[in-house]
Amino acid sequence: MILLFVADPLETFKTYKDTTFSMMREAARRGHVLWACHPADLVWVSGGRVTARGARRIALTGDEHDWFRTEETADLGLAAGTDAIIMRKDPPFDSEFFYATHLLSQAEREGARVFNKPAALRDHPEKLAILEFPEYISPTLVTRSPEAIKAFHAEHRDIILKPLDGMGGMGIFRVGPDALNLGSIIETLNKGGAETVMVQRYVPEIVKGDKRVLVIGGEVVPWCLARIPQGSEIRGNLAAGGKGVAQPISARDREIAEGVAARLAPRGLLLMGLDVIGDCLTEINVTSPTGFQEISRQSGIDVAQLFVDALERELARR
Repeated sequence: MILLFVADPLETFKTYKDTTFSMMREAARRGHVLWACHPADLVWVSGGRVTARGARRIALTGDEHDWFRTEETADLGLAAGTDAIIMRKDPPFDSEFFYATHLLSQAEREGARVFNKPAALRDHPEKLAILEFPEYISPTLVTRSPEAIKAFHAEHRDIILKPLDGMGGMGIFRVGPDALNLGSIIETLNKGGAETVMVQRYVPEIVKGDKRVLVIGGEVVPWCLARIPQGSEIRGNLAAGGKGVAQPISARDREIAEGVAARLAPRGLLLMGLDVIGDCLTEINVTSPTGFQEISRQSGIDVAQLFVDALERELARR
């Protein structure tokens, strides 16, 4: 098969932990042909089809640093030139990401197969996708109103505030019962009413880890990655210094993941990364969920193999 990965620049990959790299490695092991491009390379012109300008056909070298070599550079037609397109551009979910999904939707109309499905990416932004599952989440507020945030704090006393377009724990604040700096934090995130903020009741089980539970092809991976905050941090994100510890999923983790999978996988989400703190679902990551390598190293489960298995099954249904 010919696979095109739409991703961040290859030169930025940290191959010892990068999930997209682990997907590529498993696909190459099976003999699939790898191409790569950046969303900025996607082009459509009337009378033509969506093309990845200057896409690179790559081979993996096995070297930790110079991990790939470019075998060929070409303008690759997404529908005619590929068997599958893997959309793996990291957040933020900004306007350019949104526009890229529309170009990928056009490629689908032309006959391309895209994973995750572009319309599903648009419909399920990381933070807001949890609103469909109130039975699994902690008390949550989404608003532009400073007054509503202050009222939510007065009710719940210990809260987490975060921007809707952040990643890796960026821009997350905790405000305790003393309300220290609440006004300033609201001003920083809310920007005078210009930007929407998500506020959630603080879940104290974060000290045991922010669990990344993976769902692949509608099936729940039986091990998760608990990202445990270190030192004085409240954030467990690995990008914020959290320690990743793989562990078997709990009964509650499975209940949440299976409930989400039953509803969302049929919409074209081949891969999801659910964030669970204690018994509460906090995010549903669909743009480029990570954690494959950390879970694989510590559990013995080859997560990339599960992903490529699921991808091949989907393509066989065509």
